[in-house]
Amino acid sequence: MKYCIYVLLSFLIISCADVNKDAEKENSSKETADVDYNPEAILDSLNITLRDQGIPVANYVHAARAGNLLFLAGKGPKQANGENIIGKLGDSLTIEQGYQAAREVGINQLSVLKAELGNLNKVKRIVSVHGMVNAAPDFKDHSKVINGYSDLMVEVFGDNGKHARAAVGMGSLPGNMAVEIEMVVEIYE
Repeated sequence: MKYCIYVLLSFLIISCADVNKDAEKENSSKETADVDYNPEAILDSLNITLRDQGIPVANYVHAARAGNLLFLAGKGPKQANGENIIGKLGDSLTIEQGYQAAREVGINQLSVLKAELGNLNKVKRIVSVHGMVNAAPDFKDHSKVINGYSDLMVEVFGDNGKHARAAVGMGSLPGNMAVEIEMVVEIYE
């Protein structure tokens, strides 16, 4: 009887070990990007140059990591010349200008990702985007503005760039910048 129990326990242990090995193989294959996944090559094809974001001017960091999630601080539409796109949507800025401002923020956030990760191929997916639009009280097209950011993420990362999103209006933003956007990114370990 004891022999039968030992045989049965041995069989269960071996079976569980095989299941664990299969699970480990499956998980490890999910923790690497496809061989054709190359966001940096896409940036080159779009003629987008990433730029140094410098040191934050206040008591915060550009990005904070928790496990395999990277939380990026809100960024504004600072252009290559160092100047922010400023103004209020529905007053001094058009939807098209707001769209371009949001796209500039996207370039700045991609610059932060590159600095943090060393390689954009480590981005598994864009999880969430919170877009804030400096808007006149009667402005209603916040989503059309933040599309400038979202469209860029999908251009660069394909389906991995699709994300959950909020696009909200603000009475004002720091320095009267047109938009500020923060995001959460899942990365390969």
